[in-house]
Amino acid sequence: MTRSPAATVRDVRAGLGRGVSRVRTRGVFLAQIGVAVLLSWTLATGLLGHDQPFFAPVTALLCLGLTYGQRLRRIVEVSVGVAIGVLVGDVIVLLLGSGGWQMAVVVMLAMSLALLVSSGQLAVVQAGVQSVFIVAFAAGAGEGVDRWLDALVGGSVALVIGTLAPTTPVVRPRAEAAATVRAVAGTLRHVSAALRRADLDAAHEALVEARSLEGRLGDLRTAAAEGVAVVRQSPFLRGSRPHAVAASALVVPLDRCVRNLRVLARRATAAVRRDEEVPANYVALVDELAAAAEDLARILDEHVRPVEARLALTRVAGLTGRAEPGAGLSSEMIRGQVASMVVDLLVVAGTDDDEALRLVQEAQGA
Repeated sequence: MTRSPAATVRDVRAGLGRGVSRVRTRGVFLAQIGVAVLLSWTLATGLLGHDQPFFAPVTALLCLGLTYGQRLRRIVEVSVGVAIGVLVGDVIVLLLGSGGWQMAVVVMLAMSLALLVSSGQLAVVQAGVQSVFIVAFAAGAGEGVDRWLDALVGGSVALVIGTLAPTTPVVRPRAEAAATVRAVAGTLRHVSAALRRADLDAAHEALVEARSLEGRLGDLRTAAAEGVAVVRQSPFLRGSRPHAVAASALVVPLDRCVRNLRVLARRATAAVRRDEEVPANYVALVDELAAAAEDLARILDEHVRPVEARLALTRVAGLTGRAEPGAGLSSEMIRGQVASMVVDLLVVAGTDDDEALRLVQEAQGA
């Protein structure tokens, strides 16, 4: 089905918005990398006396990356890879000289040796890269060791900065969760509008929108993993660990919620395509769930106890207990998916799985 120009424009704007959001949320990471590059270069030139210690800032950049997860492992892998690449490159240049076939030999040997001592992909790639540099630039006596020392300086700087990382990664997962819930609410609004107008194009666009939420879930998973990683690494953030773990726990119920949303949007599209009349109270039910999700997103942003959100969700659950006589298959599936999403959002609001299911069943009068 051909998408309308308006929908394409909305997609472009949404993509740009997500891009700007990624840059904004990565501001702390970018600042850390800038500081690490400056410090590693300054230390390598000032303390070691190296004129062009480009391996120091490069190593710091590779170790820090744009995530907090596995920083210690990355630092070790880069150091191992650099050491192997420098060693093999120096030996090959000393024995065979430099050139194209020597470079091919040294890359294969360095990466093979790295595979023997480490399963880390970064270590293997670094071994190959460093060996290429050694052969290509034909390091003189002692220069290979200088490059390795530069890499150690960059890795050490990255380790210190990673340990002293600020608290942003602890806050960000909750903000990402709130944004995901808000996006769920927006898609529900579009589904209900499409059902109310029996608009097939709008229903299809809502389905595409529901499917696109997987990208937001990916951002949430990354933020949650980073939040847990940073509180484990930094001794200054140990007290924030319960909050980081709690934010990380939002990933699973939100993943289920988005899956259920996709099913709901798909059944709504099928209902419109087949001219199945969806009962007005079922359409209103989708709107009620959207309103409850919007309240939950606001509460997640404000970091307050989600008591009101739980009450609103429980009220929506009660509305799902009344089946409409003569409702078609797609209509009943929409009603069922709303109930399932209520369970998921109750878990996001801090209720455990069993309690959330019990609340919904009681509200339905089951």
